[in-house]
Amino acid sequence: MIDIHQLRHYVKIMNRARKSLALSPVLAAFLALALCSSGAWAGAVADVNPNNPGETLEINSLLVKGKTTVIDFYSPFCPPCVKLAPLMAKLAKKRPDLAIKKVNINRPGVNGIDWRSPLAQQYQIRQVPFFMIFNPQGQPVAQGRGATETVGGWIEDAGLMQ
Repeated sequence: MIDIHQLRHYVKIMNRARKSLALSPVLAAFLALALCSSGAWAGAVADVNPNNPGETLEINSLLVKGKTTVIDFYSPFCPPCVKLAPLMAKLAKKRPDLAIKKVNINRPGVNGIDWRSPLAQQYQIRQVPFFMIFNPQGQPVAQGRGATETVGGWIEDAGLMQ
């Protein structure tokens, strides 16, 4: 689980950065380093758009045949997304039948959650985290609130809730 002290530290840094940093590439690099070093995307969780965050993409290209695919749309400026990342990594390790794909909706240079990104517009994302679930045959099973409830149930069933 994410340590509450790490989360508080992250929130403090984010508040300072929003007030004092105008260089979002520096902030984005810091967040990427912090999340990667925490093991947030270790294991079977794949960050699918690190080279073109926020740009449109075809979901079908992310599906893994033979596995239930979970698409996790997130923003590095979303505290619940950051807190959820290590849980998703642990879930992926406990559930090899799942392929978890993280998709960053934020374009470079945008501070805060980028609701106007081409990706957020393409999939009409109005909240993050936002999930889409596809069955092993690649057919959509759930998205939005229903998918969030499903993922929450999987996390709870895996014993990852405190």
